[in-house]
Amino acid sequence: MDIASLVGLVVCIGLVLFAIMAEDPSAIIHFLDFQSVLITLGGAFMSVMAGCTMQDFIGGLKSFTLVLKMPQLNTTGTIQKVIEFSNIARKEGLLALEEAAGTLDDPFMKKGVLLIVDGTDPELVRAIMETELVSTEDRHKKNITFWENLGGMGPAWGMIGTLVGLVNMLQNMSDAAAIGPAMAVALITTLYGSLLANWICTPVATKLKTNNTNEMTLKQIMIEGLLSIQAGENPRVIEEKLKSFLSPKERAATSPEGGEENG
Repeated sequence: MDIASLVGLVVCIGLVLFAIMAEDPSAIIHFLDFQSVLITLGGAFMSVMAGCTMQDFIGGLKSFTLVLKMPQLNTTGTIQKVIEFSNIARKEGLLALEEAAGTLDDPFMKKGVLLIVDGTDPELVRAIMETELVSTEDRHKKNITFWENLGGMGPAWGMIGTLVGLVNMLQNMSDAAAIGPAMAVALITTLYGSLLANWICTPVATKLKTNNTNEMTLKQIMIEGLLSIQAGENPRVIEEKLKSFLSPKERAATSPEGGEENG
């Protein structure tokens, strides 16, 4: 589980509730209004649904769970695995990688290894793997767009709810004592919309973007590494090429025993 995302979401709403109830715990009742929930949340979610297919809508909702999961991405480990394969290919030939591919858990990398073992043209290998990479990124972008759209709809429908509340309030101006409470109820929809956008949607979309970027980088490393192996490049050259994808801290964490041969 990704502790940072969980703690961030929980503490965020916790601080809001603390600010509301710090002086008077019963004050929370003033911030609960069923009609406001219907207008703001109902309107926001249904507007997003109207703009996509039901399958994409359900998929977008389910993608929330991805934010709470720790991505299983091991960039340095992947580079080390590529270097290991490059040493095997240099010593025993590309066909020896077929057996080594059986140890791989990542289907993307396994597909690339088997393609080069089969003697597939390098340009075709790149085209096949990059096509899958683009398809994966497109699926990720659907979920990101879902949360971005929902984040935009939240404040918009909150404002609609506020306008509805103001109209109802102005229609009944005869009771001056009721104007204050009515105005408060009208503004609650704006609060709900802002919470939906800034507490849930923006953080989720941001985390999904980060996860997507990291996964795309990892897959690019796999593509470049496997094509370098197929081209017969020196393992140490491959290692240095792939390390260029890493930050200085990550490079230091990568095993210095990458390429075993220099020529």
